[in-house]
Amino acid sequence: MGETIERGLKRFGVTFSKPVLALIAIIFGILVIAFKDLLQWIVGLYFIIQGLLFFADYFELRKG
Repeated sequence: MGETIERGLKRFGVTFSKPVLALIAIIFGILVIAFKDLLQWIVGLYFIIQGLLFFADYFELRKG
């Protein structure tokens, strides 16, 4: 899953190292434990971003 996100972000000129992605995941995990209502926002944002990355991949493959 991390590799899929990395590939999608590279298309937009954004790159993150794996330790940064791991740190972000840990921070989100702590926030979810501390604020249970935050889980729906994190999951919702994840699905929106993932959907946009899938569309970007689909349209890029369709061009070529």
